[in-house]
Amino acid sequence: MSRELLLLVDALAREKNVDKELVFSALEQALASATKKRIHDEADVRVEIDRATGDYTAYRRWLVLDDDEVEIPAQQIGLSEARQDDPDVQIGDYIEEQLDAVDFGRIGAQTAKQVILQKIRDAEREQILNDFLERKEHIVTGTVKRMERGNAIIEAGRIEALLPRDQMIPKENLRPGDRVRAWLMKIDRNARGPQLILSRTAPQFIMKLFELEVPEIEDGLIEIKSAARDPGVRAKIAVKSNDPRIDPIGTCVGMRGSRVTAVTNELAGERVDIVLWSPDPAQFVIGALAPAEVRSIVVDEEKHSMDVVVDEDNLAIAIGRGGQNVRLASELTGWTINLMTVEESQEKQEQETASIRQLFMDKLDVDQDVADILVQEGFSTLEEVAYVPLAEMLEIEAFDEATVNELRERARNVLLTEAIANEEELEKVSADLLELEGMDKQLAARLSRQGIHTRDELADLAVDELMEMAGIDEARAKSLITVARAHWFADETK
Repeated sequence: MSRELLLLVDALAREKNVDKELVFSALEQALASATKKRIHDEADVRVEIDRATGDYTAYRRWLVLDDDEVEIPAQQIGLSEARQDDPDVQIGDYIEEQLDAVDFGRIGAQTAKQVILQKIRDAEREQILNDFLERKEHIVTGTVKRMERGNAIIEAGRIEALLPRDQMIPKENLRPGDRVRAWLMKIDRNARGPQLILSRTAPQFIMKLFELEVPEIEDGLIEIKSAARDPGVRAKIAVKSNDPRIDPIGTCVGMRGSRVTAVTNELAGERVDIVLWSPDPAQFVIGALAPAEVRSIVVDEEKHSMDVVVDEDNLAIAIGRGGQNVRLASELTGWTINLMTVEESQEKQEQETASIRQLFMDKLDVDQDVADILVQEGFSTLEEVAYVPLAEMLEIEAFDEATVNELRERARNVLLTEAIANEEELEKVSADLLELEGMDKQLAARLSRQGIHTRDELADLAVDELMEMAGIDEARAKSLITVARAHWFADETK
């Protein structure tokens, strides 16, 4: 039987033009599978074939784990039990028991051949995929082979790819035989079907299309810094020139709009705004909001947002149909954009000024005149009053040196008192709340004063409740509650 097995291996290796080792490996799998069925379906069986003689040996093995971690007794064994047979065994080792190998004739050459052929097909498929990946193609061009539940199966040479329904441009009606281009979004090596997953809606797709149409991008003379899309309707791309002699917008538009038109045609008529990228975030946002004209911008670095002021007759243009223009501008720049009219901006500024004035009056125990002077001089926090260099505060004409020193002393005392109070509150807060992503000690202390001491208590809050309690914006409140609730859903999926 050993000689017969060696002859089978040799014949299959020559017939299929594959390495003998691949055939031996497939046979070992077939023998292990047959042996496993004879003893226990969940057993872990290993078969070893002697490459020279054709003799084979079967072993049943168990993975050594901590005693309390054993979940599948047919494949795992506790450390204490394993050490009864082998005192030197360690966690992560295997202990093995030799079995009577199943007779090769019981499996039959046909079954073994099927296993080998499947292994060969898998190897061929992997080789085709590796050949494709070596070409480093980001854009896949192919033909729609068939439609499956709204998804398109794309044939690209010798490889199949999947274009999911949610990655197609809305209202796009693809049919078998249609030629299609898409961006390679990800590779799923575990998938039984197509392993390449494509997208026609991703911002990267429009960036790669411009690379194909504009040689200056491939040459490195122009860069596309970012892109944002409302697929099939409108898109914005930000471009930058690395050569002062080249106009990046005109180059991407092309002669009589030829280059941008080619991209638009590929994207089912999607209109493309080409924006000049700027290292100055405010200037970048002004360009991204075009064609609207901006009156002024206030940048909030901490919240990564901007208050953008436009005239009343420019507001509708800046917002765009259904909020499209401001949404795309926000995605393109990475900044939260708050659009407002001049009147709304003045009203907000007055509210902020009143809030800061009241803070100084309450905390520093000063009258409105002193608080107004601090606000007018640009102070907005107690930390600034306490720690701005003394020389800068002495430049305030309305204050003498004694007044400046008194204000600084009061501010420092308030901050020290608040720091001590915060530390006391933090002692009541659980570690899981304090270590939460997006949480800081100041916010945790604020929540503790409101009776929120644990992660689950935070998770139980509604977004508006958290905003009111903590005095934070909606985006941060949503993020914190989402992170706080994450472990609930993780528990459900176990």
